[in-house]
Amino acid sequence: SVANTPEDDAPNRYSRAERTTYSRYSRDANSSGSSLPSNTLEKRIEELERELAKERQENARLMKMAQDKEELIGKLKEEIDLLNR
Repeated sequence: SVANTPEDDAPNRYSRAERTTYSRYSRDANSSGSSLPSNTLEKRIEELERELAKERQENARLMKMAQDKEELIGKLKEEIDLLNR
C-alpha cells in the first residue's frame, strides 16, 4: 500500500465551503468572458442588506421575548418558593 503524501491530499487541504466559494467565484469570473453588470450586483447587495435588516430585527424581537420569558420564570419561581413556605 502507498502512503498518502501531502501532495496527494491537495483536494482535502481546504474545507468544502472554501472550495465551493473558490469554484463559484472562479466560475463567475470566467463565465462568458465577463461578470454580472455592476447595477445587477448593486441591486442584489441592496436586496441582501434589506433581508439582513429584517433578520436582525426579528432576532432582536426574539431575544426580547426570551428575556421577558426568563424574567417571568424567575418571578414564578419566587412565587412558588413563597407559597411553599
